Amino acid sequence: MDVITVDRRTYQRSASGITVLAHLLGLTALILLIVWLLHYREGLDLDSDNPSRVFNVHPFLMYFGFIFFAAEAMMAYKTVAATHQVQKFVHMFFNLVSLVLGIVGIHAVFKYHDKLNLKDMTSLHSWIGMVTFCLFILQWLFGFSIFLFSQASTAYTRAQALPWHINGGRALLYMAICAAETGLMQKASFLRLGDSRESHLVNVLGLLILLFGITVDISVALARYV
Repeated sequence: MDVITVDRRTYQRSASGITVLAHLLGLTALILLIVWLLHYREGLDLDSDNPSRVFNVHPFLMYFGFIFFAAEAMMAYKTVAATHQVQKFVHMFFNLVSLVLGIVGIHAVFKYHDKLNLKDMTSLHSWIGMVTFCLFILQWLFGFSIFLFSQASTAYTRAQALPWHINGGRALLYMAICAAETGLMQKASFLRLGDSRESHLVNVLGLLILLFGITVDISVALARYV
């Protein structure tokens, strides 16, 4: 019994530490993203006549609005010091915010394409991103209907669905990270940044987003043992 207790405490410390690291990586990536868009890429404005400023809303909201908030939703059970029901509501609400801001972010890139008469959905980045977002909507609806209202499903159904919901969320996080990485690579290639400070910033940003996703996933995985 003592060994089990020690192991559980070890997992608790590990999960807490990795969760803090995940937040630091996520916020650092957000700061670099803002620096890139404001200092190097003319800023962002969805209603601007400048197509570049319209486009810049897309990477900002797809990371901060979609990936960051979805990751915060995944870690809510570790970071929100409240009852399980409150944690569940925060988890659902953050995912809803992620969904809404993600829609605005996708709208921004379609608006950018319209301004320049470009075709939509032609790149691997766009395919991965759209599939991820559509699956995210289904995941949210699934979680909302099964877990938020206990009377809508039996305890057995929730117990059976929980591993699928957790692992589905983790898989979607990695798919979103893949979309972000391919998007950064596509934009850097389009801009022909070469060996420049901006190129280095974009590379570091991509690395931080990847590490953010990994640490969020580890935090969620370790939390299952606590």
